[in-house]
Amino acid sequence: MAQKDVKNRIASVKNIQKITRAMEMVAAARLRRAEQRIEALRPYASAIRRMTRQAAEAAGNVPNLPILNEHESVSTVGLLLVTGDRGLAGAFNSQIVRAGIRAAGEHESEGRSLAWYASGRRGVSSLTFRGRDIAGSYTGFTDRPAYGDARDIAQDLMTAYVDAEVDQVDIIYNGYVSPLTQHVTRETLLPLQHATILEAEEEDEEDDDQPSKRALVEYEPDPEDILKRLIPAYVEISIFRALLESTASEHGARMTAMRNASENAGDIIKDLTLQMNRERQAEITQEILEVVSGAEGLR
Repeated sequence: MAQKDVKNRIASVKNIQKITRAMEMVAAARLRRAEQRIEALRPYASAIRRMTRQAAEAAGNVPNLPILNEHESVSTVGLLLVTGDRGLAGAFNSQIVRAGIRAAGEHESEGRSLAWYASGRRGVSSLTFRGRDIAGSYTGFTDRPAYGDARDIAQDLMTAYVDAEVDQVDIIYNGYVSPLTQHVTRETLLPLQHATILEAEEEDEEDDDQPSKRALVEYEPDPEDILKRLIPAYVEISIFRALLESTASEHGARMTAMRNASENAGDIIKDLTLQMNRERQAEITQEILEVVSGAEGLR
């Protein structure tokens, strides 16, 4: 490779490195805001889920609330995949799609059919590419989801459950741990009787909610009336939390991916610089040999 070509490659890699560093800084700034939103939401989400569970236990079987009625059998499962609108975030999107395909295989092996729901353009495009029919797609807000976005998704899922279009609703998203760690999380949202999304809160309360410490709760109005308001809020806040967790995970994954890309670009620049120096040294050596040969020829 000529010295000029190596210089052009070095310039190209340096330009790419500037872009990846800028994207890393942007992702870091957005990640801090996403972390703040998660921290602010988690106590509220836990309280809503705890109140919903306690009110459901107090009300017992409530036939007047279709959203609480457990279907006789599970023949169709609604599967919501929470991905991002953009790429360049490592395996952030692909691992959710793979987890969804694995979950679908498990359900289909037991004779269940799937109703696909996807949040984020990457999830929608991946499912479409695989020939999956999408019952609901939600895009354009994954960088900064609003509560209204979660409400729209929740309304579609609750309607599908009440209308018996689905008998169970599962959600798969990236749970945020740290900028370097995001765990693929699969939870059951509906029916409430089998909602695994409440298990974490229940485990956290085991030490504090001993029978001797529990207070007697009196409901005014009746638990049934309270549940009519709590159930939609429970579904909405659970989906909103998943959206926020996914957003923070996406920014963390993108920040890490761009940092790795910048470091790799630096390594490439070093290798190309070394190669350019070798090319230059070879050219200088060749010129010296030509001068010596010319001087020898004049003697």
